[in-house]
Amino acid sequence: MAATPVLAGMHPDPSVCRVGEDYYLVCSSFEYFPGVPVFHSRDLVNWTQLGNALDRQSQLPLTAGTPSSAGICAPTLRYHDGRFHLVVTSVSHGGGTAVFTATDPAGPWSEPVPLPGAHGIDPDLAWDEDGTCWCTMAGVHQYRVDLATGAVVAGPRPLWSGGDRAKAPEAPHLYRIGRHWYLLIAEGGTERSHAVSIARGPAPDGPFEPCPANPVLTHRGTDDPVQNTGHADLVQGPDGSWWMVLLGVRPGGGTPGWHVLGRETFLAPVHWVDDWPVVGALTVTPPWPLTPGPVEPHRDDFDGELRPCWISVRDRSEEHCTTRERPGWLTLHARGAGLDDPSVVFVGRRQQHRSCRARALVDVERGSGGLAVRVDEEHHYEVEAGSGEVRVHARIGPLRTVVVARAVPAGPVVLVVRVNETRELRDARSGPDTVSFGVEAPGGTVTTLAELDGRYLSTEVAGGFTGRVIGAYAATGTVHFDWIDHEPLD
Repeated sequence: MAATPVLAGMHPDPSVCRVGEDYYLVCSSFEYFPGVPVFHSRDLVNWTQLGNALDRQSQLPLTAGTPSSAGICAPTLRYHDGRFHLVVTSVSHGGGTAVFTATDPAGPWSEPVPLPGAHGIDPDLAWDEDGTCWCTMAGVHQYRVDLATGAVVAGPRPLWSGGDRAKAPEAPHLYRIGRHWYLLIAEGGTERSHAVSIARGPAPDGPFEPCPANPVLTHRGTDDPVQNTGHADLVQGPDGSWWMVLLGVRPGGGTPGWHVLGRETFLAPVHWVDDWPVVGALTVTPPWPLTPGPVEPHRDDFDGELRPCWISVRDRSEEHCTTRERPGWLTLHARGAGLDDPSVVFVGRRQQHRSCRARALVDVERGSGGLAVRVDEEHHYEVEAGSGEVRVHARIGPLRTVVVARAVPAGPVVLVVRVNETRELRDARSGPDTVSFGVEAPGGTVTTLAELDGRYLSTEVAGGFTGRVIGAYAATGTVHFDWIDHEPLD
């Protein structure tokens, strides 16, 4: 039986910390704004989004020149001396590594304290007994830093970097557990060879000896339905046992397999043998009572501020996106040239289910726009209303086409996107799913306009580090959305 993610959809590079009975987790957000979603749990399985740590332009200035799959990658969340510390790297013009702090993980989070002398990605923070702060980064190398000023006190100093000729040693996390300091890293790249390895030493700067059983976790070379496992973080459960959060993907279809939801967050048990971690199978059934949180509503009527699950491409300004202009509606004012343009005005939610449906009531009297399934500027499908018709567009790499156009009566229209997982393979070339687009009549009857192969909106085709996001966009003029629902069909 396939393991179930504890955070489905595009929630990669998880980092977790425990404070008392509470757990907090953050993930990468790349080119999306607001950035770095923050989640809370009491059981490590059921997570509720509290907000987004980087929710102001001053914290996250992503310009149109920031490529897709750049932006914010691999944050680390830690709690020290009464404050939460979030360290991130922004892979964009004028970016770099910075630290944000908060007394409440729901926010507000501080303005950034840049670490201009710390170079690299995947930063980690750890403190030793005398309060010295260590920042360890992909590579793997380490700095001593002063978080009050952002100054580098010492370093960089190279550390253990995984197995011999290991590809992409990254995602370091440093811990004091018992009598040892442990250095946990990912290696092999975040594709099918992804793995988790560990070393230990007497001090935070080593020297480190590798675990004889490395990698302690990998699914490479297996037929496990969850692949690309890696980029892990350790935490103690409510009963004192140890657990690991990590990323993985669920490829679908034939060969070579396509994953469309992005990298998701999974959970695995850890026990210790001779002071080395032994990682068990991925699971969502730990040995303590589960405490489900509130159920996220499928439908948003836009009666107030946008919920934290809604994300936009690179920025979101009141000038272009608002729920106040027409109360009870989401209003988008177009900028750029639609989904092909890095400046597109877009508000969407991560696709979290292999089969799902999104619907929206759209008023395009003064513009054109609709619902889109987006991976990046060069890989997206959309159903768009405007000028008396509904059109289905497909962009796959350098190719862009209007798949179909159909006249519709004047007035608001209900647009529908449906994703159906491939249940039975036609042959080895079968794609992971089908994405269909349609128009819903007042009585609820849906006219399907087009069915498209979902493999072209997968990471294996598009490249990069993100998954699908489904949402609303404006191509021209002003477009109003009365409601949008996004429900699973699994």
